[in-house]
Amino acid sequence: MRDKNNLTIIEAALTVLKKGKKTQSVHEIYNSIIENSLYVFHAQNPMAVLRSELRSHSIGIDFPTASKKKYFVYDETNGRFSALQKSDKDDNEKVDSDSYLTQVHTLYDSYLKDFKAKILGQLKKMNCYDFEKFCMKLLKVYGFSNVSVTQKSRDGGIDGYGKLKVGLAHMNVAFQCKRWDNTTVSRKEIDAFRGAIQGEYEQGIYFTTSCFSKEAMRFSVKLGAVPIILIDGNMIVDFMIEKQFGIEHEDLPIYVNAIDKIFS
Repeated sequence: MRDKNNLTIIEAALTVLKKGKKTQSVHEIYNSIIENSLYVFHAQNPMAVLRSELRSHSIGIDFPTASKKKYFVYDETNGRFSALQKSDKDDNEKVDSDSYLTQVHTLYDSYLKDFKAKILGQLKKMNCYDFEKFCMKLLKVYGFSNVSVTQKSRDGGIDGYGKLKVGLAHMNVAFQCKRWDNTTVSRKEIDAFRGAIQGEYEQGIYFTTSCFSKEAMRFSVKLGAVPIILIDGNMIVDFMIEKQFGIEHEDLPIYVNAIDKIFS
């Protein structure tokens, strides 16, 4: 809003602050505007109008309807205003930029959480045999060789097997797959699997789309027994993302201002 002098309220206030005392109260700014005929207020409560404009365009006062354009600095310790200097403006722009970057990270974290949940949900909807083949292919991606899924009538308590090269030798590994929704895998299932592979395999891997009980995790490795590696649903999804297995991604670069480093 401009008056006959072609100044807005903001411009009139800036004129006062740049020519007068460095910091002034709303009352002082108003009196100077009137004394110098910088702006003619037509409102019933001109002081309130000026105060609203100053607050809306000040660094240090944040509220939902505040303007993004800042021309003043508010000192909350004494309730006084000053004109925004270039250094103050740079700091404010940096805060805005950092705020946007924080929002990007927050949105990404939320997106990643939802994305992982959807992938895990798809795994849980697979039929049992498809999940076994999925685990077999995941092991191949991680360097296992001669990986196969056993026939149902001859599984002997295991769902598949393969070899993992360790140094110059190959370790015989068996794996078990439980495509469960929310049922927790207990120590009983782990002990049964270990019993089925003891003496024939050097390591066991237990996949589940659900989770493991504390007892199962505690006794997955026992002295003198075949160690069992436990991989739950969240770990499976993390492995998929790590190896880009059944996952594609887009590169969306995030740029951060580092001009100051040029002169450091």
